[in-house]
Amino acid sequence: MTRSIGKVRTQFYEFDNPRKPLRLRVGGKLNRFTLACEVYGRMNAERSNVILLYHAMTGSQHAAGENPHVPGLDGRWTDEVREGWWEGFIGPGKALDTRKYCVVCTNYLGGCYGSTGPASINPATGKPWGPSFPVLRMSDLVDAQMRLLDQLGVTRLHAVIGASIGGFLCLLTATRYPERVKIVVPIGTGVETTIYQRILNFEQITAIEADPNFKGGDYYDGPRPHLGLALARRIAHKTFVSLDALRERARGEVVSNKPPYGWYEMNHPVESYMLHQGVKFVRRFDANSYLRILDAWQWFDLVKEGEAQDFDDLFSRCRQQEFLVFSIDSDIMFCPQEQAKLVSLLKRSHVPSMWITVHSEKGHDSFLLEPRLFTPHLSHLLDQHKMA
Repeated sequence: MTRSIGKVRTQFYEFDNPRKPLRLRVGGKLNRFTLACEVYGRMNAERSNVILLYHAMTGSQHAAGENPHVPGLDGRWTDEVREGWWEGFIGPGKALDTRKYCVVCTNYLGGCYGSTGPASINPATGKPWGPSFPVLRMSDLVDAQMRLLDQLGVTRLHAVIGASIGGFLCLLTATRYPERVKIVVPIGTGVETTIYQRILNFEQITAIEADPNFKGGDYYDGPRPHLGLALARRIAHKTFVSLDALRERARGEVVSNKPPYGWYEMNHPVESYMLHQGVKFVRRFDANSYLRILDAWQWFDLVKEGEAQDFDDLFSRCRQQEFLVFSIDSDIMFCPQEQAKLVSLLKRSHVPSMWITVHSEKGHDSFLLEPRLFTPHLSHLLDQHKMA
C-alpha cells in the first residue's frame, strides 16, 4: 500500500563565496545566491541513493507531500501549489520509493519560489532585482544545482529525472557532468527548441512585455503585469493537454455573460476555462521569472551548453549511463518525434537506452497526472541498479 509523504517544508541553501562565484554562460556572475529545496527520504551512509528531480517550467521545489507555507514569496504560495506536483510518484511504495531513495527537488535559479530570481532582493540595492537580474541559460541552472549537490556531499547521483524543459536540464546534467550520473530519465522532452515552441514562446514573451504595467520589468512598486502574464499562460496552457482533454476539463465551467475585458461576451465553457487558468496563474508566479525561463528555453543549445563539438561528441560521454526515455503519444508540446531524435542520437553513440511510449488522452500533462503509466518502468530501472 502506497502512502503520502505528509507535511514537508522547504529548506534554503545559501551560497556566498566571492572567490568561487557562479559564472554565468552569457556573462556576469553571482557571488551570492539561494536555492530553495525539498528532500524526501533519507540519504544512505554512502550518499549513493540520491535522485535529482527537475521540475517543469512553472513548477517548484515542492514535488511531494503538503507544504502549507514558504516564507518570503509575496503571496505566491497559493492553494494551487501547496500539494506536491509529483505526489503520485514520490513516497513509500511509489515509483520514487522513499524507503530506498532520497529525492532532491530544487527551485530553479531565476525562479520565484524561494531561489534567487528577479523577484528576490538584490543585496547590493535592497530592492528586487527586477530587470537587472542576470541573463540565464539552461546550463547555469544545472551548474547551480551541482553546487547544491556538492554542499550535500553527493558526488554521484543514482538518477536524474526531468520532464518537459526539466528534461533539458536532465540531459545537460548527464552530458556536462557524466561522471556524476548513473541513470538518466528524460520525460516528454527533446534535444532542441522546435520552431513550434519558438513561436509559442515568442507569443508569450510579447504578451507580457506589451502589458502597460510591465514597465520594462520594473513593476514591483506598482501594479503587476497580470493581463500580459495571464495571456501568456493561456497561450501555453492549450499545449499542455490534448484537445479532447481540454474539452472534458472545460465542460463543467460556468460561462459568464459579463465581457471580461471589452464588448465580447464569452459563449462557450472553454473560454471560461481558459480565462480562469490565466487569472489563477498570476497569483502564483512572477512575470520576470517567466521571461527569464522562456529566454533560456529560446536560446537552449544542448551541444554548445554541453561544451561539445557535436551530438556524437556530447553523448559519447554517456556510455556508462543508462537512459530511460519517455514519450507521450498525445503530446503536442514535445511530440514523440522529438524523443525519437534523442533515442537515435543515443543509439548512434552506443549509449544504453530504452524508449517507452505512454498512451494517454491527457497530452503533455500526462507526466503529472498518470503515475500508473510511468511507475512500472521507472521502478524497474531504478531498482535493478545497485546504489554504489
